[in-house]
Amino acid sequence: MTRSEPRDELNLFLREATSASWSVRTATGRRLAAFAEVPEVAEVLQRLLLDSRDTFVTQKTAEALLERWDVPGLRMVLAALASSDDETADHLDAAILNVCGQSEEDGERLAALCSALTSDADSAVSGEARRILEPRR
Repeated sequence: MTRSEPRDELNLFLREATSASWSVRTATGRRLAAFAEVPEVAEVLQRLLLDSRDTFVTQKTAEALLERWDVPGLRMVLAALASSDDETADHLDAAILNVCGQSEEDGERLAALCSALTSDADSAVSGEARRILEPRR
């Protein structure tokens, strides 16, 4: 593999993120989640998390980011959740439940990540992190 091949692959994924096909956008969101720290990828992931054409794209992109089990992945999902409409928010919440709500251990891991984000510089992100940490009534 040459040095330019990974970059060529990433450029292909970035182009596919604008596909008219929901299935292509979904697959692209899942692939790009591994590169979430790359600024241009982060921008594309935010668009896919708030995909206006198909909430399946939203949910599967969020799941891929959450499956990373790290602060940057969760932060992206919480940022999208803070600015989403009700339908999109339902799918983002479903992604959180699907990935992070399968066991008590998962809940503890999610709580630890949310705790790290309660002091995030973005008040919308920190607010969403606090909301998740609130006891369910």
